[in-house]
Amino acid sequence: MQALIFDSVFNSFRGVIAYVRILNGSIKKGDKIKFVNANREYFADEVGVLRLKPEPRNEIFAGDVGYIITGVKVSKEIKVGDTVTLSKNPCKEAIVGFEDVKPMVFAGIYPIDTEDYEDLRDSLEKLQLNDASLVWEPETSLALGFGFRCGFLGMLHLEIIQERLDREFDMAVITTIPNVSYFAYLKDGSKITINNPSEMPDPTYLNYVEEPFIKAQIITRPDYVGPIMKLCLGKRGVLKNQVYLTPSKIELTFELPLAEIVFDFYDILKSITKGYASFDYHMIDFRESDLIKLDLKLNGDNVDAFSALIHRSKAYDFGRRLCEKLKDLIPKQQFVIAIQAAIGQKVIARETISAMRKDVTAKCYGGDISRKRKLLEKQKKGKKRMRQIGNVEVPQQAFMAVLKLND
Repeated sequence: MQALIFDSVFNSFRGVIAYVRILNGSIKKGDKIKFVNANREYFADEVGVLRLKPEPRNEIFAGDVGYIITGVKVSKEIKVGDTVTLSKNPCKEAIVGFEDVKPMVFAGIYPIDTEDYEDLRDSLEKLQLNDASLVWEPETSLALGFGFRCGFLGMLHLEIIQERLDREFDMAVITTIPNVSYFAYLKDGSKITINNPSEMPDPTYLNYVEEPFIKAQIITRPDYVGPIMKLCLGKRGVLKNQVYLTPSKIELTFELPLAEIVFDFYDILKSITKGYASFDYHMIDFRESDLIKLDLKLNGDNVDAFSALIHRSKAYDFGRRLCEKLKDLIPKQQFVIAIQAAIGQKVIARETISAMRKDVTAKCYGGDISRKRKLLEKQKKGKKRMRQIGNVEVPQQAFMAVLKLND
């Protein structure tokens, strides 16, 4: 028996309902069934056909379009495109064409209040019930504490998940700059995995860093070859092959660093081709690269959420754009705020947010000039002291702004 899962929905009382088309054989109520690609077995608590509304049946046959209810509460165990078969008489092979969802963007999501960690976990689990393309695993950061490393289909998907966390679960979270995992080789011969910028070892102990490379295949119309090549070469890509599949369809093959596509590559690709481009990739290997850690400082203090591991050739431009974006988003305080992008102790970009100024001399009508100077000096000393003890509150929009530096 073979059945194809073409859709699934989550019911809070009955669990995940799988919509299937029976290709051959039949399924009876109570049969033990197997999801081939997920490698899970369950009993079919209810089966039926789909008409104007679901109609329960004792058995559904080849050619029927119906549903199966197994009581599964975890949506990732029932995947669209998977094959359903009987456990006692399984099919020889699964229906071809199934592929697991490939995340395009990876980013860390941390609760602003560390006490909300378990609530955030529960929220992500509930989101995953009706969004199987969201993948996540726990991770920790020295500055941000406990959180989750999440994989998304693209930048829009990331924004939607963050918005849903806010609206549906009232979760205030910090989203880090999208990144990938790297291998760092130290001078003592050891090898460590870097999952976020805070794990980057001190340069004095570091020998070199390897980053993952992918083989990317892009199928599009010949009209868009020029913009696509400009995009990929600007992302440190190398053109490997170019094949005309038909007179109106061309396949381009590039080797690209994975870090370059997880940020905004997919969205730009869809934009420059007006949607007429398909993109697929698979990992090749890890290659040595000149990567550095870029820190962002607010009044001299590092903001871990804005730190990024980036290629040295892109660091200056990225740092400048990040500082300019944050200058527009961070509200003015009663003291001067310095926004700096730095590599180690070397500042490569800076923007300054001027202080809000109260006219303390407004109440002085005439009189000696020394009275006004005394008030201005007192204000100056107060602002200097305030800058030393004052904290800069970064609004939530600023954390999302780093995802849209090309806007």
